[in-house]
Amino acid sequence: MIVVLDTNVVIRMFGRQSTLHRLVQAISYGQISVAVSPAIWLEYEEVCLEMRSPGHWEKLQKLFTLVSSAHGTIIHSNPAFRFATIPADPDDNAFADCAIAAHADFVLTDDRHYHTLRNAGYKPQPIKPEEFVAQHLKP
Repeated sequence: MIVVLDTNVVIRMFGRQSTLHRLVQAISYGQISVAVSPAIWLEYEEVCLEMRSPGHWEKLQKLFTLVSSAHGTIIHSNPAFRFATIPADPDDNAFADCAIAAHADFVLTDDRHYHTLRNAGYKPQPIKPEEFVAQHLKP
């Protein structure tokens, strides 16, 4: 199963009281694949550093590097086409474009703008991260 992680999910993944611990475990053990594009990677970095959280950025880099080396489940996608599926927030299109290009199953997000992706005619569907964990990851 392939997912794209919206930045709001990445920010919440490593918190001490994170409800997304099983998601981090599933990524760590190569149980799910994560698709990223250069635009997404830059946004992750920018947001982590804007939050004055270089430690968070370092954790994310280490996780993705180790998972890529150990399991090959980090998919690097560089969409050549802009699908423009999220008119309410054009910045979110980078995530939808990556998901479509990588043939992802889901975009994990808390952002309501992604609802337009549901009826856009493409495979990836938006889902709240807690719903994804409950429905697709074993306890």
